[in-house]
Amino acid sequence: MTDRDRYRELLEELREHNYRYHVLNAPIIDDNEYDLLYRELVDLETEHPELVDETSLTRRVGDPADDAFSPVRHRLPMFSLDNVMSFDELAAWHDRLASAYGGEPSGYSCELKIDGLAVSLTYENGQLTRGATRGDGTVGEDVTANVRTIKSVPLTLRGDAPAVMEVRGEIYLPVSEFNALNAQQAERGEQPYVNPRNTAAGSVRQKNPEVTASRNLAVWIYQLGYLDGGPSWSTHTEQMAWLSDLGLRINPANRTVKTFDEVVAYIEDATAHRHDRDYETDGIVIKVDSLAEQVEVGFTARSPRWATAYKLPPEEKTTLLREIRINVGRTGAVTPYAVMEPVFVGGVTVTNATLHNEGEVHRKDVRAGDTVIVRRAGDVIPEVVGPVTELRPKGLRKWHMPARCPFCGNPIVLPEGQAKAKCTGGYECPSRLREYLFHFASRGAMDIEGLGYMTVDMLLNKGMIRDPADIYLLTADQLVALDGWKETSANNLIAAIEASKHQPLQRLIVGLGIDHVGWTIARTLASHFRSIEAIRNASVDDITAIDGVGPEIAGSVVAWFGDPDNRSLLDRLEAAGVSMADPQPEGPTVPQTLQGVTVVITGTLEGFTRDSAKAAVLERGGKVAGSVSGRTDALIAGENAGSKLAKADSLGVPVLDEAAFTILLASGPAAVLGS
Repeated sequence: MTDRDRYRELLEELREHNYRYHVLNAPIIDDNEYDLLYRELVDLETEHPELVDETSLTRRVGDPADDAFSPVRHRLPMFSLDNVMSFDELAAWHDRLASAYGGEPSGYSCELKIDGLAVSLTYENGQLTRGATRGDGTVGEDVTANVRTIKSVPLTLRGDAPAVMEVRGEIYLPVSEFNALNAQQAERGEQPYVNPRNTAAGSVRQKNPEVTASRNLAVWIYQLGYLDGGPSWSTHTEQMAWLSDLGLRINPANRTVKTFDEVVAYIEDATAHRHDRDYETDGIVIKVDSLAEQVEVGFTARSPRWATAYKLPPEEKTTLLREIRINVGRTGAVTPYAVMEPVFVGGVTVTNATLHNEGEVHRKDVRAGDTVIVRRAGDVIPEVVGPVTELRPKGLRKWHMPARCPFCGNPIVLPEGQAKAKCTGGYECPSRLREYLFHFASRGAMDIEGLGYMTVDMLLNKGMIRDPADIYLLTADQLVALDGWKETSANNLIAAIEASKHQPLQRLIVGLGIDHVGWTIARTLASHFRSIEAIRNASVDDITAIDGVGPEIAGSVVAWFGDPDNRSLLDRLEAAGVSMADPQPEGPTVPQTLQGVTVVITGTLEGFTRDSAKAAVLERGGKVAGSVSGRTDALIAGENAGSKLAKADSLGVPVLDEAAFTILLASGPAAVLGS
């Protein structure tokens, strides 16, 4: 085979693998094999520059065109869609549609509305010749050089391509890539990016295509625009299938349905799973599927009557930051937070949002009296993104951490090398004490049902508890004497307190609130020492000798158990009947079937809570990581697995359902993952 023939063969082979990886998400070779083929292509192009094809994957990143960002007139206008904000408005749109058509359309295409940057891509004889932004719908900007860097945008179409074709799509930044990008920003001490949508738009408009390439953008194609040559179709769905066959990336979440009720069901399902995917959505687009019916219904001056966008609740809004207050947590850490005018964002009304620490307040430069951008995505705690400086009134002062704690009057200090300030008042500080007691009773610790924030606050205000040991001195008669308490609720709380005395040692260690000791370390300490007394007498060297426990954690444990007040607390807990040790195991220990195995657990499992699934892996010698990487041996995926499932697929990490997970626990990796 000649070098020219081999070069042509490599071009076709790499295009096929690129399509399978970035469009179908179903690679048939691993990354190493792909890299070897790509390197061979680069070597051939280096040795024989006369062979170089401009559609080669090595030509994705090049110099920007001289006319980069120059105006581009779209062959056909890129219409915007009318929006509806509720099911009532959607029903009104449907009624207008049915009236214009003279009856119910034959079907609908339902598509997730991607929160990114709208673009048009033009192909001539199968080759990408232009990428342009939407602009005003008639004229956009030429971003061809940057669009070429996006790996899910094919440079060459597959099969029998038309003479000229223009398609519309949305360029977006995957959430995982956005998080990785902001982690890099944090490491460099630079300001994080605000959101994936703005970052994607900015990435597409970079003057240097190499910067765009580094952002790992992606695209979904949602519409055929202009076509010169090609087959004919009866529906939009058929068009999308044809575009997919040409190698363009079509969202698999799209659905074609027959009735309006099915449209509503799709929207409800898409809303419920809004944050399960690795891309942000801000709505659902509903289109009449029949192309003939689209023509019959027609357009208004600015938008098609045959389509609309159902907008999901916004996840970023602006509001007034009234003041900045602080909270003292269970460890004494002082956290500033914003008190704001109530604002409905991300499906809830938000009045408070964390500001993390004083350094973060200064970095964002938010001030009391500012109009601020508030973000809430899914179940994430609301946060203040930053101020709208153009609306800042004159004379607003920068915020500084108070010198003394407003709850106890003791000094607030910033320990050397730490970002979080601390209150020095210990458990004299009522804020710290409240957080500590709530933590002690929480599900992750002693799991005392009914002892939540409101009850803890009430008991503190009545002077009935001062530390965790006092919880075990409470009686039903004391509770019944309080306003709002009945005999049943009092007896239920006392029963929950009594049951907590027999919790495993691991839960007690978590509840004690030792710095740097969470669930995993608590389990490690409990498994190794098996009693509070043994931990109490352990040295730093004794603890660091345990696999997975470093000197900082060991020092924190020894310091906590060396504190006289903490020793007194433990004595009082023991006197109250709280179990201070785990029973010695009878017979052989759990087989170490998962030694050297790292798994990630996501979604909801029927037979396990998240904690019990994690514990099952750990007690068999395995490790549980928080995110999927190349070092993950398996992803355990329950219902609503979310973006981790897509990440595992992209990395080739095996995905196990609950049945396979049970086999993995019992028999080890060979039983389900092979040798």
